[in-house]
Amino acid sequence: MKKLNLLFMLVSAFALTGIANTFPGLGDGTVDVEKSTITWVGKKVTGKHDGTIKLQEGELKMEDGHLTGGSFVMDMTSIVNNDMAGKDGAAKLEGHLKSADFFNVEEHPTSTLVITDVVHRGTDGAYKVVGDLTIKGITKPIKFNTQISEEGGMKVATADIVVDRSEYDVRYGSGSFFDNLGDKTIYDEFELQVKLVLK
Repeated sequence: MKKLNLLFMLVSAFALTGIANTFPGLGDGTVDVEKSTITWVGKKVTGKHDGTIKLQEGELKMEDGHLTGGSFVMDMTSIVNNDMAGKDGAAKLEGHLKSADFFNVEEHPTSTLVITDVVHRGTDGAYKVVGDLTIKGITKPIKFNTQISEEGGMKVATADIVVDRSEYDVRYGSGSFFDNLGDKTIYDEFELQVKLVLK
């Protein structure tokens, strides 16, 4: 009888290990804000700029090994420009992005994304996500794909999110609202490349 119980325990352990390997995102996780990154890319007629935004906090919720929800908060006061790092233009651009022309970080220091629906895409760790994105106090639904995997023993969620800034009253240099901007036109859509590393 003891041998049968031991055999059952060993089989169960192997089965659970198999499940954990199949779903590397098993279990709820608090986001490690120091190891996580958010990169932004904004494009205009004459080129593009990129930089980073610090993560303030975040979490992902799992159920039966699948992503079911979560949220994260971005610190908009931390906007940094990378492509002109070390040049006078970088500080000027950062100040402009933080001003009322763009994200008005004095009145709206954070932006948030809250997951409202998740659909598994059929392969391990791959999901289609619907969420509510709030920028400048304006909340709009947004859709994107995310992948949960494992890197160096850590659970990692990645996503490329395309945001239409005009929906959040960020209209400076937008050809959708101003005429005759020519090569000063800034495109409405910008990208957020999100990498959340779980503790």
